[in-house]
Amino acid sequence: MAAELVNVNEFQIMAKQVLPKMYYDFYAGGAEDQYTLKENVEAFQKILFRPRVLMDVSRIELSTTVFGHAISAPIMIAPTSMHKLAHPEGEIATARAAAACNTIMVLSVSATCSLEEVAASCNAVQFFQLYVYKRRSIAVNLVQRAERNGYKAIVVTADTPRLGRREADIKNKMIVPQLKNLEGLLSTEVKYDKGSSLEAYANESFDASLCWKDIGWLKSITNLPIVVKGILTRDDAIKAMEVGVEGIIVSNHGARQLDYTPATISALEEVVDAVRGKVPVLLDGGIRRGTDVFKALALGAQGVFVGRPVIYGLAVKGEHGVRQVIEMLKNELELTMALSGCPSLKDISRSHVRTECERLQSML
Repeated sequence: MAAELVNVNEFQIMAKQVLPKMYYDFYAGGAEDQYTLKENVEAFQKILFRPRVLMDVSRIELSTTVFGHAISAPIMIAPTSMHKLAHPEGEIATARAAAACNTIMVLSVSATCSLEEVAASCNAVQFFQLYVYKRRSIAVNLVQRAERNGYKAIVVTADTPRLGRREADIKNKMIVPQLKNLEGLLSTEVKYDKGSSLEAYANESFDASLCWKDIGWLKSITNLPIVVKGILTRDDAIKAMEVGVEGIIVSNHGARQLDYTPATISALEEVVDAVRGKVPVLLDGGIRRGTDVFKALALGAQGVFVGRPVIYGLAVKGEHGVRQVIEMLKNELELTMALSGCPSLKDISRSHVRTECERLQSML
């Protein structure tokens, strides 16, 4: 009998065993030297707790609301592409797991199930992630379809004017299947002499002229809230508010775009301080433990998104694996709250954590 999986990291080990190398490398890899890929995880490990004791933690309350939607815990599913490379049921299995866990799923525009199929598969609260293509009519089509099919927000990925250099995909000659949401709109079959067809397709298709004024254009074509994903600095956080976004996701694209950007948890406070509570700030990147979720909340995030671990759960056990990943993180968060003296999310404060910078300053 196989040993019971007891934490999220063990799903990655199993996923590496069951996935073809090309697909595992696609999901697991980062850009260039993969410095930021490692730092996304390791930066959490440099933040220590300052727990309170003798607090009544006989009941722990994890539930919260994000953009007005009630969810069981501040742990949501990030947009990740091509789930059918991990499991035959693809994004439908992931969405059903989100519904079972009572959380939000952000469906990637680069899904291998159509947004209509995923919306019809379950009653999960779903957001739709958008790249803006050179042919702007494609974005209009996608946004309008998302709104018609009950998606609750548009998540615009802002950090991808071109695709980052993902060297494992280049070596493996990564092949992109036809993406279901783009059928009849844009072919993912591109001519390329070497390297990754994903890189060739993205660089041919994505609109590198996309800029802040285009958020106004997006707001003009939908009544859904616009959330911008990919903010890492105070200046961009302020700009996002100026153009009227309804939310910000602190993200470095899972360390798949520009290497040597800061870990998202390291950039979080700068963004939170700039926003001053005017819009929700969420975070993705590097979440592997419930302790990581607690640290993000203590530093000002209203919730977190989980990417790769969801894919690993999907690859290993399908829908059940995704549910397990989310439940593991929820259970670890609940335990962390209890041991830190926080019976509810509102009790988690900045004083519950100590960053490495603060630790070093205390030694001077």
